[in-house]
Amino acid sequence: MVTLEIQPLPNLPSAAAATFHHEFLPQAQAILTSGAQCLTLLFGAGDQTHRNWRLAAVQALALEHAPGRVNALAGGNTATVAATLAYLEAADGVTGQYIPLADFGAGPVIQPLE
Repeated sequence: MVTLEIQPLPNLPSAAAATFHHEFLPQAQAILTSGAQCLTLLFGAGDQTHRNWRLAAVQALALEHAPGRVNALAGGNTATVAATLAYLEAADGVTGQYIPLADFGAGPVIQPLE
């Protein structure tokens, strides 16, 4: 799995989307056209005003580069990001998803089989 950190971005959603498309989209396209089969975009935390443009961007990339997989994470601490990346790496059918992360919560959703 390849990750691409999408930072820094402006706070204003329209400016953040413009910066993403100008600076980071070409990098993502290059990674995917070079043969990467799984790319995860790592956004900083963003409020609800950033959700739609981020989701649209990841879904478009996933559709354009199928059967390769493209997903995006937003926020989260190092452990949360690492756990979610591990899940995505093993989840062959998951693509086109924008996943906001929290640093706290209910705990692991999927328990490993022992």
